[in-house]
Amino acid sequence: MVQINADSVTREVRWCSPILNSDRATIPPLESNMWVRLLEPLSLFCYDEAILLCQLSEIEWIAWIPDHGESMLNIEQFCVA
Repeated sequence: MVQINADSVTREVRWCSPILNSDRATIPPLESNMWVRLLEPLSLFCYDEAILLCQLSEIEWIAWIPDHGESMLNIEQFCVA
């Protein structure tokens, strides 16, 4: 989810469930070896989940996606499952 205000851009990882997404305080911090759900699978043949391998920046992670391989993901491309 992206929230834009006049001074800065804030990006947040969210829960996959809209109900859980309303309580952002409970979202766990992202860590290596955490499974996440892809909001849009990268191909028709790959899974809709990925395991985070390592963080590249505040908003980018390297992840492994079954039947796809390694990929760089922006936090706007996935949610906490």
